[in-house]
Amino acid sequence: MSERRELFDKENPQISQRRQAELLTVARSSAAYQPVPLREADRSVIRIMDELYLKAPSLGSRPLVTLLEREYGILINRKRVQRLRRAMGLEAIWCRPRTTIPDRSQRKYPYLLRELKIDRANQVWCTDFTYVPMPVGHAYLCAVMDWHTRKVLGWAVSNTMDTGLCLNVLQQALTLTGTKPGIFNTDQGSQFTSEEWTGRLTELGIKISMDGKGRWMDNVFIERLWRSVKYEEIYLKEHATLPALRAGLRDWFQRYNEWRPHASLGNLTPCAYYEERVAAALEEAGKGLSVA
Repeated sequence: MSERRELFDKENPQISQRRQAELLTVARSSAAYQPVPLREADRSVIRIMDELYLKAPSLGSRPLVTLLEREYGILINRKRVQRLRRAMGLEAIWCRPRTTIPDRSQRKYPYLLRELKIDRANQVWCTDFTYVPMPVGHAYLCAVMDWHTRKVLGWAVSNTMDTGLCLNVLQQALTLTGTKPGIFNTDQGSQFTSEEWTGRLTELGIKISMDGKGRWMDNVFIERLWRSVKYEEIYLKEHATLPALRAGLRDWFQRYNEWRPHASLGNLTPCAYYEERVAAALEEAGKGLSVA
């Protein structure tokens, strides 16, 4: 929806606003909507809370109130902290008692990666969302990563956190690689338990894996990616608009994939290591065919 609204051109002399709204399937009123800027006081608190979430995602509203006062001198009540966290789409990660049984449309899949040896490219992909604070409103970033090589295979930003954004990034990854993973790992968010998402993976013949409830470490590599992109790009530059944010992230992900060496990959870049591992797998498969 947000991407379609961005295409709306109020100054177009050839196509009326009414006709543009019909073609883009958006309401004229939504095309004219201007996001209400956050109060400066709220924006600074949100920025700090986002950083604290990267460090300790299990913190609830009570300890956050204490930390904000002790570490940053910010006097804030618990209800305001809870309101801002809801606006950010964040929730403390902790193990809840199981009090309800999910219906079939929201099936939770088991975690398949525990004790699994992951030693080749395209064996496992993973994905997640992260909140992006902006001077006016906010955005969400979604990315798909190859677990073994750490290469980011696709990414996108939007001001809504919906299943369509996930599917868009998934299609980018499929198109870029020309292949599919054996297993796809996500958390248990509503976007990833939806019939649209799980149905698409099932249609592709991909095994579905989901983190255990409250276990952010089950998807640790993409959590580390969020920390890097926020401290190295988002927090430093604070892009004011979605187009500016996309441009900045495009440069950052290119540097991450193609330029920056990773010690865990033998000082290769994710792109170089991915290509090396894919070539090795093809060579191994060729040897198997020749022996047969």
